[in-house]
Amino acid sequence: MDPLTPLDTLCRIIFRAREYEAQTPTDYDGGEAAENIDDDDEGALSVLDDSVNDSVEEELQAAFEDLGEDQLAEVVAFSWVGQGTYEASDWDEAMEEAQALVGSGTAGAIRELLDMPMLASVLEAGLAAFELNCDGVGDLS
Repeated sequence: MDPLTPLDTLCRIIFRAREYEAQTPTDYDGGEAAENIDDDDEGALSVLDDSVNDSVEEELQAAFEDLGEDQLAEVVAFSWVGQGTYEASDWDEAMEEAQALVGSGTAGAIRELLDMPMLASVLEAGLAAFELNCDGVGDLS
């Protein structure tokens, strides 16, 4: 399969998504069940500050915005294949649904990607389903 989006662009998105995930704040309750939390103390510890994440999120969002609609739909479809929503053999169906999502507004598709847990991993898995990978892409050698 030859993707519409250049492989180096897809790999840059994966690399940015990996940076984004590494900086995404998470709430950790220290293992306490919700019923043991005081009203005054929500029991959650913010691991990272949201402001640290802003520039990486903006760069990742800009990378998505720079894509054409068909390319953005392709990234969404790769992520769905990678997370198991679709099999590689159902690519046409995944692309059709992704194009419908993008057609209803690119902002919604971009938000879905940004909110997707482990985006870098699912995109890598989606590429791998088509025997594509980022090995050697971006190397300085």
